[in-house]
Amino acid sequence: MRGSEVKPGKSQKSSAQRHINAGFVVAGLLMLLTYLVAQHFVVGAPHVVLTEAQLNMDNVKAPDETVVITEAQKIMDNIKAPGETENGKVVCNMEGRSDTCEVDGDVRTNGTALSVTLVPASRSERREWMIRPYSRRFASLRKVTVTQLEARAAAAPCTVTHDMPAVLFAIGGYAGNYWHDYADILVPLFVASRRYNGEVKFLISNIQFQPRWLVKYSAFLRGLSRHDAVDMDGDAQVRCFPHVTVGLRLDEEFSIVPELVPGDRRLTMADFTRFLRETYALPRGAVASREQPTPNKKPRLLLIHRGHYRRITNEAEVARAAEAAGFEAVVAELGGGDAGEAEQARVVNSFDVVLGVHGAGLTNAVFLPPGGVLIQVVPYGKMEHIARAEFSEPATDMGLKYLDYSVSAEESSLMETLGPEHPAVKDPDSVHRSGWGQVFELYLAKQNVHINVTRFAPTLAQALDHLRQQ
Repeated sequence: MRGSEVKPGKSQKSSAQRHINAGFVVAGLLMLLTYLVAQHFVVGAPHVVLTEAQLNMDNVKAPDETVVITEAQKIMDNIKAPGETENGKVVCNMEGRSDTCEVDGDVRTNGTALSVTLVPASRSERREWMIRPYSRRFASLRKVTVTQLEARAAAAPCTVTHDMPAVLFAIGGYAGNYWHDYADILVPLFVASRRYNGEVKFLISNIQFQPRWLVKYSAFLRGLSRHDAVDMDGDAQVRCFPHVTVGLRLDEEFSIVPELVPGDRRLTMADFTRFLRETYALPRGAVASREQPTPNKKPRLLLIHRGHYRRITNEAEVARAAEAAGFEAVVAELGGGDAGEAEQARVVNSFDVVLGVHGAGLTNAVFLPPGGVLIQVVPYGKMEHIARAEFSEPATDMGLKYLDYSVSAEESSLMETLGPEHPAVKDPDSVHRSGWGQVFELYLAKQNVHINVTRFAPTLAQALDHLRQQ
């Protein structure tokens, strides 16, 4: 069948040539497409490359090692942390005792609204947090609204621009109580701002309720910031910052957890007390036996006088017992409230031992020279756990020797005022089961102590022995 037979010839060669040319065109287009797709995933990270196998490895590469990012790695890099935007991020921590936010990028504050706003460079998801700017979240005070905007158009324009970070906190809660001033505000503020070496702005709310607080601690605040603080409640400006810390973090009562300190410095309570000695120009950085090896010089003991409840009713006898043990003993009432902090700090720094009943006055141990001793007299009523939580570990972290003396029922005024058969005397556990209100009223607000100096003598001897070993 001749008609169906194909013979070699010109037409056959022409057809083959056309197929070959079409193949080259298709191949070229495929190569171009492959190149464009590859460029789409490589652009933006030309200096880092990972192979598929390397993506599955957990090993850390050396700084000078070349790596290539594959498509999978590029996608993973585009998954941002919650609250992160192209030019900044909001990281809020609601764990533990405190609520705090670190806001980084184009950050704007408004005192009238008590708000902190992150302005994104491009469209973003709107998010909002309500943060109480005090280290204990249950404190009753006005909250700060922290917002991540969707777009720049929604942001109020800056009226004041700062080139330094800021820390926003409130003087509220238990401020005014000496222990809480330090535990709730001053120590957490030191942790939040020390990394900036003075180049930080303090934004403070609730000042109108504690106007004298800023006066009392003005030297402390100047030691952390070279710049005037802003009264947020009366500030109508829209202030722009590169970074704002909202709230103060309390990781441990009256102490510092070095691993949780922001920035590169692992601060400790020893750093905090060193800062206090520098701020108040305290002369003594070590206890007496280190500085004065003279055998006739006695270490000095300060017995804190309390003018109301939890008094030591036989102070003079206790002071004589301390003198007999080998101390130079002084009984003094340390100023509270508006007393000059620098003057009080210098007084305490001149002693080697602070002795007193559980209470805010023992906070003055922060001014003792390292190697000193804090002796806490624990009221009757199984109060050891509470007393030690507030002073034992903090004192140790400061570089002090901590000792406590637990008052017996016979040394408590409750034996006389309530009688030996009262549950507060006979069964302290039942009082604790009744709640904190009963514990505070009976064991802290209605109890004085009469120390048995014979029973107390070993505690004094232990303190003296520690100082001799320094």
